[in-house]
Amino acid sequence: MTDKTMTPDEVVGRLRSGMILGIGGWGSRRKPMALVRALLRSEITDLTVVSYGGPDVGLLAAAGRIRKLVAAFTTLDSIPLEPNFRAARERGAFELTELDEAMFMWGLHAAANRLPFLPVRAGLGSDVMRVNPELRTVTSPYEDGETFVAVPALRVDAAFVHLNRADRLGNGQYLGPDPYFDDLFCEAADTAYISCERIVERFDADTAPQSLLVGRHSVTGVVEAPNGAHFTSCAPDYTRDEPFQKLYATTPWPEFAERFLSGKSEDDYQQAVRTWHEEQQ
Repeated sequence: MTDKTMTPDEVVGRLRSGMILGIGGWGSRRKPMALVRALLRSEITDLTVVSYGGPDVGLLAAAGRIRKLVAAFTTLDSIPLEPNFRAARERGAFELTELDEAMFMWGLHAAANRLPFLPVRAGLGSDVMRVNPELRTVTSPYEDGETFVAVPALRVDAAFVHLNRADRLGNGQYLGPDPYFDDLFCEAADTAYISCERIVERFDADTAPQSLLVGRHSVTGVVEAPNGAHFTSCAPDYTRDEPFQKLYATTPWPEFAERFLSGKSEDDYQQAVRTWHEEQQ
């Protein structure tokens, strides 16, 4: 057994510019924001990002770190369209492949199973095929002869996910209502890094097996990052910080980055957030 605990900066030290980075979570829910912020403190750029996008995409887009985005959407949930993503896309800052949500999921399944593609019905008859002319169709070899979209595998070099609990070996547990697709992101990756609210020495004997979403076989490193999904939600540990998300969405990027992202560590970010909240009282 191997202790896989790392710091956020140690994780980022394993990455390089030009990589394909998968980011778990969903919209503005349980995003590995502490790891994304550590990435912003580095010089890494020219990334291909694969994500059910939220503020992870928005921060990286605003900072000019994305070369290509593969996404089903990019939203803050209570704010339908991520504003920094929208601004970057409107100025043509990166290439975009936008897939149907089901196509995206099956692309992760294909990658997790080391298949080149999987056939799906999703996307047929829609503009997904028109705006993504690189997509191909395949015909069933059986009597039905049905045509499917051949969704390519979404293989990634590295994956970031955030979970409620993890042990030092890399087993990760979610406690909220939805697993999203964090297990698929890890299994689709060459290397995968979990951040979590708390590292536990062992899981209780009565732990529900289905809550142990991510297995150590697919995990390279584990980071204890309390409040590490902020400002997204991490149910049941905390809800989304709606006042701060509104601040993020309405503040010019240079001003936001200077106040909240110019520190040398995640602790600096968390302290800046606490100070801002105190000012609002």
